[in-house]
Amino acid sequence: MVIMRNAFKKIAAALLLLFSPALLFAQNNTGMADTMRSNGRIYVVVAVMTTILLGLIFYVSRLDRKISKLEKETK
Repeated sequence: MVIMRNAFKKIAAALLLLFSPALLFAQNNTGMADTMRSNGRIYVVVAVMTTILLGLIFYVSRLDRKISKLEKETK
């Protein structure tokens, strides 16, 4: 359980560092965002990105549990 918390903290910090430049520069160019918002496609993009992100988090957490189980078995 403690390992999962540490892994989650590391993942959250990595994602924050990964997406922070995108958040800073996303405010300069609003033409494409306005077009996608007016067409309703922005919601599809957000849904796909959220699905991918949740899938990656689920995969990493399962992988962490399996690795922890293997480590306990080898000790």
